[in-house]
Amino acid sequence: MVIEKVNFPEDLKPLTIDEKKILASEIRKLIINTVSNTGGHLASNLGIVELTIALHSAFNTPIDKIIWDVGHQTYVHKILTGRKNKLSTLRQMDGIAGFPKTNESIYDNFNTGHSSTSISVALGMARARDIKCENNKIIAVIGDGALTGGMALEALNDVGSSNTNMIVILNDNEMSISKNVGGISMMLSKLRTKNIYVNASIKGKKIINKIPIVGKKIVKFVQRTKRGIKQLVIPKMYFEDIGFRYLGPVNGHDIEKLEDIFNICKQQEGPLLVHVLTKKGKGYKPAEINPDKFHSTSKFKIENGEKLSSGKIDYSKVFGNKIVKIAENNKKVVAITAAMKDGTGLTEFAKKYPNRFFDVGIAEQHAVGLAAGLAKSGLIPILPLYSSFIQRAYDQLIHDIALQNLPVIICADRAGIVGNDGETHQGLLDLAFTNTIPNFNIMAPKDFKELEDMLDFAINLKKPVLIRYPRGSEDITFKNTEKIKLGESEVIKTGKDITIIGIGKMVSRAFEVAKVLEEDGIFCTVINARFLKPFDSKKVYDYIKNTKMVVTIEDGTIIGGLGSVVEELIVTNKLNVELKKFAYPDEFIKHGDVNRIEEKYGLDVGSIVKCLKNQEKNIKIMKTGY
Repeated sequence: MVIEKVNFPEDLKPLTIDEKKILASEIRKLIINTVSNTGGHLASNLGIVELTIALHSAFNTPIDKIIWDVGHQTYVHKILTGRKNKLSTLRQMDGIAGFPKTNESIYDNFNTGHSSTSISVALGMARARDIKCENNKIIAVIGDGALTGGMALEALNDVGSSNTNMIVILNDNEMSISKNVGGISMMLSKLRTKNIYVNASIKGKKIINKIPIVGKKIVKFVQRTKRGIKQLVIPKMYFEDIGFRYLGPVNGHDIEKLEDIFNICKQQEGPLLVHVLTKKGKGYKPAEINPDKFHSTSKFKIENGEKLSSGKIDYSKVFGNKIVKIAENNKKVVAITAAMKDGTGLTEFAKKYPNRFFDVGIAEQHAVGLAAGLAKSGLIPILPLYSSFIQRAYDQLIHDIALQNLPVIICADRAGIVGNDGETHQGLLDLAFTNTIPNFNIMAPKDFKELEDMLDFAINLKKPVLIRYPRGSEDITFKNTEKIKLGESEVIKTGKDITIIGIGKMVSRAFEVAKVLEEDGIFCTVINARFLKPFDSKKVYDYIKNTKMVVTIEDGTIIGGLGSVVEELIVTNKLNVELKKFAYPDEFIKHGDVNRIEEKYGLDVGSIVKCLKNQEKNIKIMKTGY
């Protein structure tokens, strides 16, 4: 097997093209086998195999630096840069990450995880290289979907006007996560016709040249107007007009052609853009047919692509079903997605109400601004975004929505720990950073039914709302749920010893902890906060002033969330009560199974119970003097 001989990029140099083709096939098999067991990003990695082999063959990495946009497509890169034998640990706790990590390998030049950042980063590195008088190549690899992100377009503009030596590889597979939309996608679709135009031009020139007397004159006339013709026929001129030398499009699965064009790039000066055409999911039929389904997949059967997950309904599905029902009765309701229609549960809404559904591509800032415009015009926009992606539109939340108190409903999907995708995707900061924004109302449901109730409530509130909920299923289905009122919490059970306050999915954790403690004679009040903002200070105060200890449990950062709000309440009212906050520390949480991460940080039932028993014992000693 060729793959056995390849451990690092230098091992690629002596291989023939035929051997590299065999290597590509072997890498695909390894990735399919691995991801079927670990889950992960499959389709994007299968589509970039030959491109990655060609990059590491043609360039001198790690001296030449490759910056991968998003980074979920770097499994091939990891195989070729010393981590082949660790691939079985992919996305597992203490194993290799699913994204580039600079602490993992010298071949990983920048930590990535979100879209549209690579060109900016690469330009920074290229300018630093020039200042330091170094002489290496800087290559940014970015997908066509990522070009819809404003940051990528801002960077293209800067690179083009800079005349800096760097290379942008445009990996064009016509997909981001869902199918690409918008003007950039349309432009690239036209660019893919370039080969047809060029072939027709060559044949036409030969025919016209043979026309007696006037043939050559016609050819000269055509050449004089060539730029105008290209402008009409080939939109590659967009890149050239902003300062890039455009090369391509080239077949992204032809290693020999890729290496040839990269070798040409090494001899050129200034900004270069190489347009590479690839097929997402290539080499595995289920992923080729449904690349969006295999963008990020759980474990699956290799023979047919069937998922091995339990198939339980999750929060995203509950959200999607509910807003379809809401939209049936309220014609003002519209939905927006930033290229995440399927992931956020909007597939059915898009089918049923196509005129009230807007996919803006990977453009979270624009999505929030669009929502603000819709709301200002009297509609009720609902915008579900993964919690970690809301960060990308923080200014728009403040400036475009909150400042004008507009009725936009932001739904923070994948809030809390998401697990295997790691630091860039953990949704731990949304409670803290939205809690500082005036006019925002922040809610989190304890179960599916409460999510549905919160959506009904938000529709009628006519104010800015953030509803956050976790990835996956509910932990407990609570039998009774009080009607939601603005800023009011819900008491689940009462007890004289400890007041436990939970929010969102951690309400069920609080309830389970209380049941275990009760077996040892420690009786707890359990409060479902429901609202972080406005917080139910009055009711919470009435309960905690009569207990020995107050406990907060949340699946967010320990700074700025529920614990901080309760701590402020205690200090402001000078309450003589012990406070114990259970949350994630002020650090970035690495990848791993959600349950194992919760155990590691003491947020599972057993760890919380053990801690509170010790705390209760210490309080009794302090109060009695023994």
